Parts: sequence; C-alpha cells; structure tokens
Amino acid sequence: MTRRTPFAAVAAAALAAGLVLAGCSADGGPELKVSGAFMPQPVGDMAAGFLTVENDGDGEDRLTSITSTLSDEVTIHETENQKMREVKSFDIPAGGELDLERGGSHIMFMALKQRPKQGDTVSIELHFEKSDPIKVELPVKETTHNPQKQ
Repeated sequence: MTRRTPFAAVAAAALAAGLVLAGCSADGGPELKVSGAFMPQPVGDMAAGFLTVENDGDGEDRLTSITSTLSDEVTIHETENQKMREVKSFDIPAGGELDLERGGSHIMFMALKQRPKQGDTVSIELHFEKSDPIKVELPVKETTHNPQKQ
C-alpha cells in the first residue's frame, strides 16, 4: 500500500503539470485597437460611422454591439450586392481586422437626438464577445469624406 501512494502522487503531479502546460499553449486571446474612425456629417435624422478594428492577438473576437448617447438605436450593417442588412455581430479574426467602410459594412445611428456638425466628435462604445468595451471618438467629417486605404 505504501508503494502505491507515492506512485499515485507522482501520477497526479504529472497529470497536473500536463494540464498546466496545455493551458500555456492556448491562444493569448484577442488584442484589439481601433483606427480610422469617422462619421460623415449627417444630412437627416440618421448617420453612419466607419472605423477599423485591428486584432493583433492570437484569438478571434466578435463585435456584438455599439452604444452611443447620440442615438438609442445604434446597429451594425453589412452591404452585399448593393443591399444593406442589419447583422447581430461581425467576426474579428486573430491577426486580422474588421473594416467598417463606405460601400461596405458600417455602423448606423437611427433617430438622432441631435445632428452633429463637421468638426464635432461623437462618442461611441464598442462591445465585444470576449474583449472589454472600447470607447471611441468619431470625428465628424464633411458629408462626402471617404478616406482611401493604403
């Protein structure tokens, strides 16, 4: 009986060490940052927002919602074949990015509480499946603003 106890203890220690090493090899998770944010000056009671979410991490994430004091109804949309539709989330791949840009996927602000003017900034908060929320300031640009990606 005495011989089994040390063997059992060694086996348990080896198993525990294996689990710890397995945990170390798991991905480090998403590492998100936002760039290129802007809002064209709205001409009505709706507005659009654009930005890029870069993920320099080893794990994927998902943009699930956006909140803002500018509107109680902020949604995310994709555009395919020149048709816009609301979606519940956008994937942000590990080592990749999510581009919200004119003519493609974007943020929609419905029933604006006020109409921001060029030179103003609009505060938003991005919410993700895994990462903490990120607060972003959208500078309001001229209505036709369309930056070209390099």
